Amino acid sequence: MKFRFVHAADLHLDTPFEGIAKADERVAQALKEASLSAFEALIELAIDRHAEFLLLAGDIYDGTERGVRAQIAFLKGVRKICERGIEVFVVRGNHDYTGGWSHLRDLPTRFHELPPAQVASLPVQRDGKLLATVHGISYDRNEVTENLALRFPRASAPGLNIGLLHCNVGDNAEHGRYSPCALDDLRAKGMGYWALGHVHRRQNLLEGNPWVVYPGNLQGRSPIEQGAKGAVVVEVENGQVTDVEFAPLDRVRFTELKIPVGEIGDLAALVDTLHDQAARLRAEHEGRGLLVRVFLTGGGPVHDQLRPLDAVDGLLAALRKDSADAQPFLWWESLQDGTRPAIDMGAIRKRASDFSAEVLRAADALRESPAAYAKWAETHLEKALQRALPDPAGGKSAEIVEEALLRALELLEDGGE
Repeated sequence: MKFRFVHAADLHLDTPFEGIAKADERVAQALKEASLSAFEALIELAIDRHAEFLLLAGDIYDGTERGVRAQIAFLKGVRKICERGIEVFVVRGNHDYTGGWSHLRDLPTRFHELPPAQVASLPVQRDGKLLATVHGISYDRNEVTENLALRFPRASAPGLNIGLLHCNVGDNAEHGRYSPCALDDLRAKGMGYWALGHVHRRQNLLEGNPWVVYPGNLQGRSPIEQGAKGAVVVEVENGQVTDVEFAPLDRVRFTELKIPVGEIGDLAALVDTLHDQAARLRAEHEGRGLLVRVFLTGGGPVHDQLRPLDAVDGLLAALRKDSADAQPFLWWESLQDGTRPAIDMGAIRKRASDFSAEVLRAADALRESPAAYAKWAETHLEKALQRALPDPAGGKSAEIVEEALLRALELLEDGGE
C-alpha cells in the first residue's frame, strides 16, 4: 500500500527576526508575515500532495508567551487540513513545552498532541487498514536534558513505525543540548522513520534502516540561517520509506555575497558587480524576498575609495535605493568592508635595504613561528594586550598581526608616519 506524509519542525510562528539591521517599512512587513505565510504554504503542500498525515516535531511557537496572531494562524491551518481528512501529530519542544499550549480550544479530532509523561503510540488507518504508527513524546519543560529516545518502545506494530521527537542527535554544538541522544539510540528502536525537530539545518542523518531526518526550520530567522527552508514529503510503500523529498516553503531567504575587489577598478564598477550578483541571486531564489549580506575582500584601488568615514554607508544606501522597487523585495542587509591596500609584498621583499622590507621580514618570521611570536609578545606587548590576543595556533592572532602589518605597510608606502 502506498501513501505519503509531510514532516516539518521548528515553525516558530510569528517569531521576530534576529541580527538584522533595521529595514524599510515594506521589508519589515514582509519579515513580520514570513513565518505565518510559510505555515500557510505548509498546509497547502499537505493538501496538494494528498498526504495522509502531517508531523510537527516541536517548536510550533517561539516561546511560552504565544502571540494571538500565531495561535489564530495555527488553529486556522489545523482546522483546514483536518477538514480535508488529514491527521496532524504534534510534539512539543523546548520553545513550546507544556504549560498552556494556547488560549484556543476546540481543536479538531484529527489533531493529536502527544503527551509529555510517557511515549504515546497512535495508529494511522485508511479504510480499516493500519498504515503507520506514530510514537512520540512532548517536553514538559524547556530544558529537557534526559535522553528521551531511550523511553521509546521497540517498534512492533505492522506498517511503518515513526518516532516523533524534538532532540539533539550527536550533540550538535549549533543548538542547545535538549534531549541529547546518539544515532545508535535511534537505530535500536526499530523505527522505519525518525521525524526529528530542533536542529534548524536540513539534513538526513541516516537514509534507511532507519531514516533519520531533520527537515530544518520552516522559515529562516537570521543571517546565519541561509538558503532554502521548508519541509519534507515522505513516500511510503509496503511499510517502507522509498523517498524523502525536500519542499521549499520559506517566503524570505538570507543570502551572502563575498566579493573580491582586486580586479574591480572603482566604486562604479563595484556597484555594477553587486547588481549583477543580485540578479543572479534573484534568479537562483526566484519568488522569494531576499536579504543580502555583503563582504568585500581583497586588495585593490576600491580600498582607497572606501576609506572615507561615510563611504561604506553611502554605498549601502545607494544599493538600497536602486533595489527599492524590486518584487519580491531585495534588501541589502549590510555591507562589511574587509578590503586592504593594494600592496605588492613580493616587490617589497626583494628590496635589499628598506624599512618596509625589514618590517615585512619581521612579520614573516612571527607568522612562521608561534614560539617566536610568543617571545615577541612577551617582550613588546603590554600584559593587558597579551591577554586580549588568543594563542597563535587559534588563528586569531595571525589575523591581528596581518591587519597590523598591512596598516603599517600602507602608511610606510604612502609616506605616512
